[in-house]
Amino acid sequence: MTRDHKIYTSNVYLVTGNSNSIRDVNTLIDVGRDPSIIKKIYQASTGIGKHKVEMAVLTHSHYDHANMVPEIKAEFNSKIYAYSSSFKGVDHRVRDGEILKIADRQFEVIHSPGHSSDSICLYCKTEGVLFAGDTPLIIKSTDASYEMNFVRALEKIAHKNIKTIYPGHGPPVLDNCNELVRTSVNLVSKSNIKRASGW
Repeated sequence: MTRDHKIYTSNVYLVTGNSNSIRDVNTLIDVGRDPSIIKKIYQASTGIGKHKVEMAVLTHSHYDHANMVPEIKAEFNSKIYAYSSSFKGVDHRVRDGEILKIADRQFEVIHSPGHSSDSICLYCKTEGVLFAGDTPLIIKSTDASYEMNFVRALEKIAHKNIKTIYPGHGPPVLDNCNELVRTSVNLVSKSNIKRASGW
């Protein structure tokens, strides 16, 4: 969804499904911190006789992704899903490997603690779609060290068939997603070997 560029915020994705069926679960991926998002949600086609936003899933709890939680809950009576149990306003704590119905598709929760300890990605196998939040999936150097939990998550993601990556900031990645993630796995492995060897 477009936003006010004067406000530093994350991307906010409203996922409604292909047919706006009553069974589809209208879902926000992140809620950002731009109040204008509420007006944009009201303007979106979300189906008749159902909640505009039934649930919101936070990719992590940093303020630019999660600040609007109280307003979204109050305005749309939405349930908030997140990996963090300490973030105020969370109704359901998700787990790694959990399957969520988002719109008319099934999404796998992948705990990916690289950007933050509560970071997750959301993967839809049938569409090859990955909502990545701020998880660093495209790594271009070996100048950093990485925790093993993040390395394992990245390896898990690299085994998925990904056609589109929707990041927490910036435009979607539409081409060569699998190759980009696999290259990142190789660079992360080399980086950790390099650090362990004291190069």
